[in-house]
Amino acid sequence: MRERINYKGSLEFIFICWQGNAIKTMTFPCLRVLLVSLVVIAACADDAKRDDDRAPKSESCNNPFQLVKVEDWIDGEQRNVYNGVTARFGSLLPDKPLNTLITPAVFANPLHCCSNSTSKLSGSVALCVRGGCDFTVKAEFAQSGGATAMLVINDSEDLFEMVCSNSSEANISIAVVMITKSAGESLNKSLTSGRKVEILLYAPPRPLVDFSVAFLWLMSVGTIVCASLWSDLTTPEKSDERYNELCPKESSNAETAKDDFDKEIINIDSKGAIIFVIAASTFLLLLFFFMSSWFIWVLIVLFCIGGIEGMHNCIVSLALRKRQNCGQRTVGLPLFGETSIFSLVVLLFCVAFAIFWASTRQESFSWIGQDILGICLMITVLQLARLPNIKVATVLLCCAFVYDIFWVFISPVIFHESVMIAVARGDKAGGEAIPMLLRFPRLFDPWGGYDMIGFGDILFPGLLISFAHRFDKDNIRGASNGYFLWLVIGYGIGLVFTYLGLYLMNGNGQPALLYLVPCTLGVTVILGCVRGELKKLWNYGTDSSLSTDPSEV
Repeated sequence: MRERINYKGSLEFIFICWQGNAIKTMTFPCLRVLLVSLVVIAACADDAKRDDDRAPKSESCNNPFQLVKVEDWIDGEQRNVYNGVTARFGSLLPDKPLNTLITPAVFANPLHCCSNSTSKLSGSVALCVRGGCDFTVKAEFAQSGGATAMLVINDSEDLFEMVCSNSSEANISIAVVMITKSAGESLNKSLTSGRKVEILLYAPPRPLVDFSVAFLWLMSVGTIVCASLWSDLTTPEKSDERYNELCPKESSNAETAKDDFDKEIINIDSKGAIIFVIAASTFLLLLFFFMSSWFIWVLIVLFCIGGIEGMHNCIVSLALRKRQNCGQRTVGLPLFGETSIFSLVVLLFCVAFAIFWASTRQESFSWIGQDILGICLMITVLQLARLPNIKVATVLLCCAFVYDIFWVFISPVIFHESVMIAVARGDKAGGEAIPMLLRFPRLFDPWGGYDMIGFGDILFPGLLISFAHRFDKDNIRGASNGYFLWLVIGYGIGLVFTYLGLYLMNGNGQPALLYLVPCTLGVTVILGCVRGELKKLWNYGTDSSLSTDPSEV
């Protein structure tokens, strides 16, 4: 999950504002960290299932963890639905509410359930608080008191996975479920007010495939295709010779804009690619050890700054394609000088959009704003950073390939959990996920949630695919005998493999570049070898590269 940016010793974030029809650029070295942030954090293709495989197991303590729906019925009316998780031990719950019974809820006495309860638990769901003794001990006392199930109220808003404390047998036949602190407080408020509280427990399974991944697939592939074709899409429509003769001023401004933009293009070299991945790893570790709620806010602000710039650039570029004269009226501003009124209005709109997203990021619809800002940012970044040839692409993507696998699959051996997944999930920031992800809600999943893909899983292959488009264009290649179309198809297939791996591994987060790099870089190398062009692709843009005669194509 990364991005790519030139590394010739420094990273520069480009702020673009329009002056008339020409682009006026300024570099802000203090925002270099933004680019590193956007690259480093975008982790896995999905939110990860939490499972403690290192916990002691036995024949009676080897249950899979089930996500549980906990419905409370107050005075015969269904009121609230809470989420819970079953223990490694005890009985499993049915997957449909029709297959279970509504049972009265009773607080045990003592509340920690570490001794026989003086409250009558027979035929009831026992409510206990966490702490005081092992979970299996609590369950044994609740079971001996005749309880049909036990709800353990956590001391925080997390759902802790309850496991056996040792490898001995746990002779528990009732269901044991943990709920959050707020859920327990709600139940306690109802019980202390003298109302009749009943509980219904069931564990609906997640669908094998949720169609939201198809929309995420379209967003990812579409972002790369749009970014690769962006220069073609934003070329002014009125660019013919007669129009240029009639509008010499506008033609001159357009040429000046193109020249200024070309000067800001950042070409990645092999050394920079290696340094970048090392820097990304360092930053990832800093996030893992020091991430907190204020750190998340720093990332949110950086994401908003990048998103504003990307959105502004995309809107202005598309608008000027249709009507070049919309940037003619200017106004003088401190620091920026003469800036077009249109550009300023667009900038204010983008700022308002980003602020609205940041203030409503906890709402169910916030994924829309996040995806819009993220897609615009990635399109802009893919215009500013380029791979010169396959040699550099191989170095960058191979390093990213190893980086992704190491921090997802190998880092648990060293750090006892996956660093990449922990950072992406926001475990140390109150569960608030980082914003450097494209998200789409699981529409048909009873548990909700989102399917996600990190920016780096789009940006890294996107660099290679953008290069393929430029190579085809420079050498006058068609769709079938070029490289661009085949790499887009390879990227799409790689995403399919990513989600297939996700489902086969039972929802555990996947390093998407494990599948995407072979399906893009591998396809390029194979096609280059078959066509006898690998040497040209390898050294393209250097003195040793071979030129291609368009008549030979």
